[in-house]
Amino acid sequence: MKKDLFKIGKKILKSRLIVGTGKYKNLRETANAIKSSGADMVTVAVRRVNISDKKKPMLMDYVDPKKISYLPNTAGCFNSKDALRTLRLAREIGGWKMVKLEILGDKKTLYPDMIETIKTTKVLVKEGFKVLVYCSDDPLHAKKLEEMGASAIMPLAAPIGSGLGIHNKLNISLIIKQSKVPVIIDAGIGTASDATIAMEMGCHGVLVNSAIALAKNPILMADAFKHAVISGRKSFLSGRMKKNYFAVASSPKKGIIS
Repeated sequence: MKKDLFKIGKKILKSRLIVGTGKYKNLRETANAIKSSGADMVTVAVRRVNISDKKKPMLMDYVDPKKISYLPNTAGCFNSKDALRTLRLAREIGGWKMVKLEILGDKKTLYPDMIETIKTTKVLVKEGFKVLVYCSDDPLHAKKLEEMGASAIMPLAAPIGSGLGIHNKLNISLIIKQSKVPVIIDAGIGTASDATIAMEMGCHGVLVNSAIALAKNPILMADAFKHAVISGRKSFLSGRMKKNYFAVASSPKKGIIS
């Protein structure tokens, strides 16, 4: 059987679950949740998480970047200029070339500004970045990002931090079918079963932050997500039974006593 690898560009990850590092009570809880999740890649908001000031508590003191891959992101950026400056700074600080681009349209919905996103993706790819892009669930926009050279497409399931789960399965399915790069669900996941559904649909991975960090027991929820993603992937690879409009007896008809 062919090995089921999760590959983004040339990078191979053991886990299909990517975990965010925001909203936890403290950095120790962040580290414990990441460990429980089994994730080997975490997103880091360059503008919000301390990764350079050694006089203050640093994420690196708790989450070893030699063991866990850091994925710097542009959380909080509302235009191309700020996003480019943030990711260039990340490359300068840590040498990171694989990054997550996130340009927001407004503060109420936190939906992506796709005009700025597409424009910025093109610039970053030209500068040698491997760009994972937070985007709308519009298949046309997703296709355009892939044409621009995006390394992964990351459509939202629902608004960031809403916990509403996957709201537009049709569009997500269309994106999965047309894409030749990994499709990773990003934003709106609320609980472990949402991750299973995403993986059963054929998503290559899931990014989760709020659903773990804001759970009553983040460490236990991280473990739940770990198994949810594995379960969903195995279910997808197994190939589900076809749906029937009428009942189909599960016991054999042959040998029935009349």
